[in-house]
Amino acid sequence: MPRRRQRHMVGSGSDGTEDSDSSAEREQTNSSESDGNMPKRQRLTRASTRLSQSSQDTPDLKRAADHDESPPLTPTGNAPSSESELDISSPNASHDESQAKDQASRDSDKDLSHRPKRRRCHETYNFNMKCPTPGCNSLGHLTGKHERHFAVSGCPLYHNLSADECKVKAISREKQEEEVKGQEENNSRHATRHQTPTSKQSRYKEQVSEMRKGRSSGLQKEQKEKHMEHRQTHSNTREPLLENITSEYDLELFRKAQARASEDLEKLRIQGQITEGSNMIKTILFGRYELDTWYHSPYPEEYARLGRLYVCEFCLKYMKSQTILRRHMAKCVWKHPPGDEVYRKGGISVFEVDGKKNKIYCQNLCLLAKLFLDHKTLYYDVEPFLFYVMTEADNTGCHLVGYFSKEKNSFLNYNVSCILTMPQYMRQGFGKMLIDFSYLLSKVEEKVGSPERPLSDLGLISYRSYWKEVLLRYMYNFQGKEISIKEISQETAVNPVDIVSTLQSLQMLKYWKGKHLVLKRQDLIDEWRAKEIKRGNSNKTIDPSSLKWTPPKGT
Repeated sequence: MPRRRQRHMVGSGSDGTEDSDSSAEREQTNSSESDGNMPKRQRLTRASTRLSQSSQDTPDLKRAADHDESPPLTPTGNAPSSESELDISSPNASHDESQAKDQASRDSDKDLSHRPKRRRCHETYNFNMKCPTPGCNSLGHLTGKHERHFAVSGCPLYHNLSADECKVKAISREKQEEEVKGQEENNSRHATRHQTPTSKQSRYKEQVSEMRKGRSSGLQKEQKEKHMEHRQTHSNTREPLLENITSEYDLELFRKAQARASEDLEKLRIQGQITEGSNMIKTILFGRYELDTWYHSPYPEEYARLGRLYVCEFCLKYMKSQTILRRHMAKCVWKHPPGDEVYRKGGISVFEVDGKKNKIYCQNLCLLAKLFLDHKTLYYDVEPFLFYVMTEADNTGCHLVGYFSKEKNSFLNYNVSCILTMPQYMRQGFGKMLIDFSYLLSKVEEKVGSPERPLSDLGLISYRSYWKEVLLRYMYNFQGKEISIKEISQETAVNPVDIVSTLQSLQMLKYWKGKHLVLKRQDLIDEWRAKEIKRGNSNKTIDPSSLKWTPPKGT
């Protein structure tokens, strides 16, 4: 009987690799023990018996250890978590403690030598992901710098390219960037105060103009059929064919912008700031439009994880399903934004909404705007701001076109803090109307205004176009001999810094004999005038006589 128990005890030892000689020596030692040690021995053997009984249905652990290099198992079936689990099953642990530790260290070294290295967390995550584009094997990347991709933004197949083509394009882009850097370094060393373009820049501008003149006026019949066939075959799973739509130069610029955006997204994904497919609202249902979102917005997690959001276009409340939205629209009494209507001409109205009085509406407006703005950081602290919401009216109500916000008390005289035109109303002149309206308010306040920086990419394009139009209109109507930037600023409410930067971009500012001179370029003025005549009497302009507004007092 003692022998049987002893075999179980040896098999459940700490290292599990003892040979038959050591077990025989232990049996002899135990048989020669005196009666005085019996109580201690009985206590140990009772514990051993309990452990052995729990493992009677399992195969002999010593035999398993000879064929398996994994860590020794305790009677519970888990890896040992402490030395106490090992000591309780070995009656001679005090004699063989050092031997067991040496053997355990050798076994652990042996295990580690055969155990494969553990991958990093993000690498394991990457290989578990798969590109959502049908038929894509996740190999290659739009930037040409990575071997794999896991999102549509980096998928060569989605962009109708191959992985090899992306690598070739990446090499050519790197060469062009190196050339541009070299030119910028030379220009910075030989920079002059007059800021005139160099002969090389002028030649490049002429080359670009020639390349853009060569673009086709429209698609031929075969090309149209090819485009339609591609769209019917792949639907929304592939990018539309872009060849022959514009010039090769503009198409290459667009490809560069796509690659740069994809590289930025890849960096954010590696850093763990974004994760494909989680907590990202992809689309919103807004009125009769379904809008694809551009950026992340901090909606509550229970809504963000849905991927699709339903928003009331009047009160801007967000909901989880089409059914909830339909029930809400049946009960919603709002048909226009809250606040005071300060401008109306035709179907265009502007409402002044106080962030302190209508906090929920303004917070919802900021959350909605963040889906289409990259640099926006204001979401909930809306009380110090006024929101000017532009709408277009029909028989169902006043539909949101866009808005801009401004501080009630701006220390730096910013007349715009954030500005947005809704995607369904872009490229229709509403952006310029919002900018013009902000400067109209500055004129009424008898202040000089400027937008708060940084501007978004689309915002910067819109403001530069507006400033150019304002300056050319002023030059066209100006009849004097000497012109002053200060006078232009006072009449147009545009900040002098913005005026100078626009004049420099138009090459209408020259430094001569210690003075800055403003040149009246008649060719630019005639070109602007021709566009104005072609545009005709458009209703996409702000009429100062339709403004019913007084500057708000300090709150």
